[in-house]
Amino acid sequence: MWLLGATSRLRDDNFLVVKLFVAVTDRSWFDLLSASGPDEVNFWQPSGATNFRALQPGELFLFKLHAPSNFIVGGGVFSRATNVPLSMAWEAFGTKNGVGSLAEMRKRIAGYRKDSAILDTRSDPVIGCRILTQPFFWPQDQWIPTPASFALNTVVGKGYDTDEGDGRYLWDAIADRPQSSLIAERYGQPMLVRPRLGQGAFRLAVTDGYDRRCSVSGERTLPILDAAHIKAFGDGGEHESSNGLLLRTDIHRLFDLGYVTVSDDRRFEVSHRLKADFDNGKHYYDLHGQALRPPERGFPPPAAEALAWHRDNRYLG
Repeated sequence: MWLLGATSRLRDDNFLVVKLFVAVTDRSWFDLLSASGPDEVNFWQPSGATNFRALQPGELFLFKLHAPSNFIVGGGVFSRATNVPLSMAWEAFGTKNGVGSLAEMRKRIAGYRKDSAILDTRSDPVIGCRILTQPFFWPQDQWIPTPASFALNTVVGKGYDTDEGDGRYLWDAIADRPQSSLIAERYGQPMLVRPRLGQGAFRLAVTDGYDRRCSVSGERTLPILDAAHIKAFGDGGEHESSNGLLLRTDIHRLFDLGYVTVSDDRRFEVSHRLKADFDNGKHYYDLHGQALRPPERGFPPPAAEALAWHRDNRYLG
């Protein structure tokens, strides 16, 4: 468990105030995910018109079933919220969206929005994504009765502070369940948890971190932008924003093959091997020496260690 002290909210007596958010969901969403036990989930909303700001990274997002099943049945560590096209949400999370297929997800969005035009596969509506890591799903005998303060007609959800009342009750109830033992220390002080990003969360974090623009070329066409690992995941690289760059698909491919890299002063470098091997590459050589676009405020820059690993282990020189 990790305390994220830099982003913690403190009362006047320096007691850490951590929030919980109890969100309403479908039983089918819960059943599919609890059966598969994923490392991350996308708690999506059919509309991407608003931004979710009820939690900060490391706080807990809980699942409550629709009435009449008035129970909290699991949850996860909140990583981030964003709004993306349906196609990107599906590519990033697949069945971790809690549906069995893209067609079924499209059908549900059309039903919630009451907009049959969304059924057209050429439609790509923007939806809200609340990305959760370390999800947990309790068996029915461990479901938590919804607090009386949670109105039965609540459609979206309700937030709680863990320093008092029902918020503290929920925190202690979560800590008492073995499936969430890594998240909450039993009857201990509430704390933020460091989200362990999965592949989908990594992709969306890097995409938003670079303002949806290629960090080398500035390209903004979202379908051809990839969240690239600097140190390959298969070689021990983590799904961390600091181990990622947002790259145009062709540049990503060349990066993985070692024909391009990033210098220690964060400039784009193109290997002489590109011309030697293919007698081509003028477009990429025109970008040689280009300063890398920095990530947006609040997102970490590329880790120097990861960049050095790529130069030492991938770059063809």
